Amino acid sequence: MAKVHPLTVVPTEDASSSTTSCSNKYMTSKRETFTVWMKSLLMQGNGCTAFNETGEVVYRIDNYDDKHSNEVFLMDLRGKVLFTLCEHKMGVFTRWKGYAADGTKPMFRVRKSCRSIFGNEESSSYKVTMGSDSSFYSLKSLSAGKSAAFRITDSNGRVVAEAKRKQSSSGVVLGDDVLSLVVEADVDHSFIMALVTVYGLIKRQI
Repeated sequence: MAKVHPLTVVPTEDASSSTTSCSNKYMTSKRETFTVWMKSLLMQGNGCTAFNETGEVVYRIDNYDDKHSNEVFLMDLRGKVLFTLCEHKMGVFTRWKGYAADGTKPMFRVRKSCRSIFGNEESSSYKVTMGSDSSFYSLKSLSAGKSAAFRITDSNGRVVAEAKRKQSSSGVVLGDDVLSLVVEADVDHSFIMALVTVYGLIKRQI
């Protein structure tokens, strides 16, 4: 099994303040835009790197083995694990489970929607279940091929995030492994990045 190893870092916050800061750190009252590069910054490594609007690295995945590992870790810049994402095969079907850093039970599950199981892979959609089927998100691809462009909607059909191929300031469309990710206000963008990770793994870009 391929392994993805998080870095070990020395914490700078005490335990009493970490919960409060973490709960606010990944959610803002305004729309956020990230640049997602389906590459690791480490040489000869696979993975994914996300930059904020000022060009700072905010999320990363460093995979030292082959692409499409069945267990990966979404980390912040300093190597703190935010989510562990695990692939589970059930016969011919594959599901992904996402565990929060301090959780022993899955926070969410991702599976291909019933309508897409026998449909065209290029127009695939996935159901993201949060605890129960009554609380869910839908993740739908927006383009063909290996591009990871997609849209995420909540159970009410509201768009909470969307990723498309990034354009330069001069209007040049970059490669299909460079995305512009827009996350709506009051949405946890670390959770959205966890879904970006799963989708990148499904598309075999990570």
